[in-house]
Amino acid sequence: MSNDTAEARDRERHRNGKDRTDGEVRTDDRVMDIPALLAALTLEEKAALLSGGSSWETADVERLGIPSIVLTDGPHGLRLQDPSAAHFDFEAGLPATCFPTAAALASSWDTELLTEVGQALGAESRAAGVAVLLGPGINIKRSPLCGRNFEYLSEDPHLSGRLGAALVRGVQSRGVGASVKHFAANNQETDRMRVSAQVDERTLREIYLAAFEHVVTSAEPWTVMAAYNRINGVHAAQNPWLLTEVLREEWGFSGLVVSDWGAVADPVAAVAAGLDLEMPSTNGASAARLVEAVKAARLDEAVLDRAVLRLLQLLERTKGLKEPAEHIDFDRHHALARRAAAESAVLLKNEGALLPLSPDAPTTVAVIGEFARTPRFQGAGSSRVRPTRVDNAWEALNAVAGEPLRLLFSPGFTLTGEENGTPVSEAVEAASAADVSVLFLGLPEGEESEGFNRTHIDLPEVQLGLLEAVAQVNPNVVVVLANGGVGHAGRPPLRARPVLHHLRLLRPARRGGGTGRGRRRTAAPHPDQHRTDDRQGSRAGLRPRRRVLRRPPDPRTEGVHQGATRAGAVRTGHLRTGRARPVVLQPRPRPLDAGERRLRDRRRCFFP
Repeated sequence: MSNDTAEARDRERHRNGKDRTDGEVRTDDRVMDIPALLAALTLEEKAALLSGGSSWETADVERLGIPSIVLTDGPHGLRLQDPSAAHFDFEAGLPATCFPTAAALASSWDTELLTEVGQALGAESRAAGVAVLLGPGINIKRSPLCGRNFEYLSEDPHLSGRLGAALVRGVQSRGVGASVKHFAANNQETDRMRVSAQVDERTLREIYLAAFEHVVTSAEPWTVMAAYNRINGVHAAQNPWLLTEVLREEWGFSGLVVSDWGAVADPVAAVAAGLDLEMPSTNGASAARLVEAVKAARLDEAVLDRAVLRLLQLLERTKGLKEPAEHIDFDRHHALARRAAAESAVLLKNEGALLPLSPDAPTTVAVIGEFARTPRFQGAGSSRVRPTRVDNAWEALNAVAGEPLRLLFSPGFTLTGEENGTPVSEAVEAASAADVSVLFLGLPEGEESEGFNRTHIDLPEVQLGLLEAVAQVNPNVVVVLANGGVGHAGRPPLRARPVLHHLRLLRPARRGGGTGRGRRRTAAPHPDQHRTDDRQGSRAGLRPRRRVLRRPPDPRTEGVHQGATRAGAVRTGHLRTGRARPVVLQPRPRPLDAGERRLRDRRRCFFP
């Protein structure tokens, strides 16, 4: 750089920085003079910056040129509110690629794939002017009844940590911040804003904090989101042990801590504990309480300075959003989502090597189930994406079917779940005329959502009746389930020879881009089915996967340990052996082989 250029840059910096003679400090498009800005802010302006300026934007300070930035949802796709929408609505988002939900992506065990997905999410966010994408969700799946299980990666901290870090790296490589959530022990949705997770420290560290620790120390996320719930009686968003001692002092986190939307009960206690940004806007109420606490000497102004400093550092990191964004190729992202969906599929069982079906064989296949043409690919709530495209299994099968292959279709059931004999009788007729029946079953929309837990894990009765009726007239039955959490057949045994565990929201229907796929799960046909068979996977044309799939317990018969010692309290403990483990207990665990024992030892947690 020439001396003339350096001097010109210095002069420009002085004009826009702390050397201004009018006493005003403004941000520079290239370098934000954070110490000068911090010194120029009034107490009231500092307090205002620590609460949202609106539902999805931070506050700005026009006097000093401090801009606002947008934070918005999307663990598996960008959910940005349409500016033309008259009011807030989860359905009123701008179109975006809907990738497989975390429950599906986790079953891929593929960090490179998740990095690619993260890069695509970051690119779409940046093109939309979003500074922070609220994800990934890496809470441990403590109970099969949690309504938000489709949004979390895994029940295992080692897997969740590695895959979560890959997503964070991908998103942030595009100049957009990730927000790892929900910190911490946010494992149920019902009464989530009042419940206290009672967890001893060893269990917390080995199970519920381990994934967060790995993501924070290896991927350096720009933000971490504090959860709604209490931990041992203290709100996560105002827990100094969690937000300061563990997160910052032990793990070295240097980013910003943002609250979940509406999670702050006491803004003064929250800022003192280490929270930096309360979302959304409180219309000045929280700022007024912070100002009053400082003036009354109940809160040191230096604590506000610390939080404002972190916010300004986040603004500096996201200034690249002002630069032109890359053109978004939604077709390419759709193809990536489709590939991710395929990589997330698991074949649980393939008796008689019925799969794969040849598209060129002289075979009649009955495709049964409304989900084959109206797929379920995501859950409800704040993560709901308005997809650019949605593929479905019926159209995909017709696209690849050769001349000799004859396809029949029957919906079998309605999306409302109403009992109606006509669809079932039509499905039975199609199955009786076919060589193979492929049933697309799963949980109806509304069963899985943010905000409430499920009350049971059973599939709808009408679908179970359909399966039994079809199996009576055709022994060659393939079942594909679409559900983000656990699905239980309810009646042993399932009369299905192959079972595709298109993990929690499966993929023929769930292909790519617009086809946001949650994890498609095919119902476990037998309680002793624990692992995929590498040889079966090879015969079925799927890439062999070495992994253990644990059958989720049925709370009615296997005793989920959720003993609430008082109203709103859920207790978590460990076995008498002293080895920490999740509260969901499974009787008579299958013995581990040598490879699994090594994996368990690396994870530092009990791996049943």
